[in-house]
Amino acid sequence: MFKNIKKGMFPFLIAFSALSVSASAAFYSVYGLSKLFAGAQFQVIIMAGSLEFAKLVTASLLYQYWDSINKALRTYLSVATFILVLITSMGIYGFLSAAYQDTYSKLTIAENQKGFIQQKVEFYQADVNRYDEEIKRISSNISTLSNAKASSIQVRDTSVAGGVRTTISTTELRMAQNRINIEEENRKLAQGKREIAADSLQKFQLQVLELDSNNEVAGELGPLQYLSGLTGTPMDKIINVLLLIIIFVFDPLAISLVVAANFAFDKAYPKRKYRENLYGEDVEVKPLTFEEQKEQYIKDHGKHWDDKENIKITEEEINNELFSRNDNDLEYTEADEKRMDIIGQNGNDGEHYSEIDEKITTEMEEDGVYLTKKDGREVDKKTYFEKLMNKVSFSKRDDDNTKTY
Repeated sequence: MFKNIKKGMFPFLIAFSALSVSASAAFYSVYGLSKLFAGAQFQVIIMAGSLEFAKLVTASLLYQYWDSINKALRTYLSVATFILVLITSMGIYGFLSAAYQDTYSKLTIAENQKGFIQQKVEFYQADVNRYDEEIKRISSNISTLSNAKASSIQVRDTSVAGGVRTTISTTELRMAQNRINIEEENRKLAQGKREIAADSLQKFQLQVLELDSNNEVAGELGPLQYLSGLTGTPMDKIINVLLLIIIFVFDPLAISLVVAANFAFDKAYPKRKYRENLYGEDVEVKPLTFEEQKEQYIKDHGKHWDDKENIKITEEEINNELFSRNDNDLEYTEADEKRMDIIGQNGNDGEHYSEIDEKITTEMEEDGVYLTKKDGREVDKKTYFEKLMNKVSFSKRDDDNTKTY
C-alpha cells in the first residue's frame, strides 16, 4: 500500500518541485528584464512571462513527441528552448546583480559617512593631544617659576656673623609672580579649549559607534567582506562568480525537473491502449514484453534461445522477422480483408477456424502474397497470419485501430 502511495505521489512531488523552481526562475527573470528595459516595463513583463510559459510547454512537448515531430521543427524548438534558457539566466543575473548593487551602494554611503566622521574624530583627537601638551608645558613653567620664587640669594652684610646674609630679591619675586599669573591664565585657556575639543571628539566617536551598530547593510555583506579579506579578491569579482554559478544551475534545473516530471508520470501512470474487436467493442491492448516476444519467436521458428550456434536475436530482428514484407509496407491486402470478413461471419455461417484457415491460406497462395525479412529471406505466411489474428501488440493494424486514454 505504502509502495503504491509512494509510486503515485512521487511524480506529483517532482512536478511540484519543477513548478516551484520554474515559477521562481520566471519571476526573477521577468523582474530582472523589466528593470533592464525600464522604459517599457509592463510590456516587457507580458513578453517575458509568455516566453517563460512557452519554454516549459516546449520542453514537455519535445519530451512527449520527440519521435513524432519532424526534424526541422524539433531542431528549431530545441534551439529556441536553449535560447530561452539563456534569456532567463540573463534576467536572473540582472535581478541578482541589481539587488547586490543596491545593497553595495548603501554600504558605500554608510562607509563614506563613517569615513567623514572618522576624519573629524582624528582632527579633534589631535586638538586634544595638542592642548594636553600645552597644558603640560604651562604647568611645567609654573612649577619652575614657583621654585625660582622660593629660592634665596646671599648678600654681604658685616653686621651679621660671617659677613654674609641670605635674603630674597623683591624685584625678581615680583617678576616671577607676574609670570606665574600669566601662565595660570594660559593654562585655563588651554584647558577650556581642550574641553571643547574633547566634547566634539566624544560626539563624533559616538556617531561612529552608532553607524557600526545600526548598519544592517554591513551585516548583509559581511560574508562577502570576510571572503574578500580572506582571499584578497575584490567583492565585485566574488559576487560575479557566485551569480554565474547560480544562473548556470537555476533555469537548467527547472527544465530538467519539467522533463523528469513528464517521465515520472509516464512511468507511474502508463497510457492504456484500446482497439475495437470484431464486435465493435473497445478492448484494452496489453503489449507483449520482449521476453514474451522472444518466447513466441522461438516457438514459431523452432530455435532454442540457449543454442550456442544460434546468433543472438534482438528485439528489432524479432519485429522484422514477424512483420516485414517485400515492399516494406504492412498495409493489408485484399486477401487479408477476405480472411477478416470470413472470421467476422464465423458465428453466423457455422464455418470453423480450421476450414477458414485452410481456405484463406489457399487464397493467399493464389494471390501471391510473399512475406519476407528485410534481408530477403522468406517468412512463413501462416506464422504471419497467426500472429495477425492473435493481435500481437506491435502489429501496424493494431496501432491503426488503437485508441489511447
